[in-house]
Amino acid sequence: MTTELSTVAAVAVNPASLPAFTAISHGTVVPALGLVFTGGQVAWDATGRPVGADLAAQFRQTWANLDAVLEAAGTSRRHVVKETIFLVGYTPDRFPEVAQLIAAVRPEGVPAPASTCVGVETLFADSLLVEIEAVAVLPSSSAVNPASTGS
Repeated sequence: MTTELSTVAAVAVNPASLPAFTAISHGTVVPALGLVFTGGQVAWDATGRPVGADLAAQFRQTWANLDAVLEAAGTSRRHVVKETIFLVGYTPDRFPEVAQLIAAVRPEGVPAPASTCVGVETLFADSLLVEIEAVAVLPSSSAVNPASTGS
């Protein structure tokens, strides 16, 4: 089956627990394809204030924010098939630390998604150390939570 991109409707996902933006969304659901694309999530609260001073704390908060987007989109961490992790100051010698952080957020019994880890010089705010974006599939019975969508 071929789907023309011009006929695929997308639904923006913006959970109330995350900062509101007018020009971007925290996630996009493409129902016709059964996919959810998250925007890059970082360690902040609903007001946009950074949460956590070290990588471990920021990693946990970032995944909590991803969970909010995924849940609002009708899916979960269990259905993530691709993730991209951007880390400030990442060097290969930090891989064991990062691998531990990743393992701590993986649901048990679920194959690890395709994953890319990218070292960056900085993110959009100086205090942020990690940004993660994900692609997830929608379970067949999923429905987007209308209270969490918007443009």
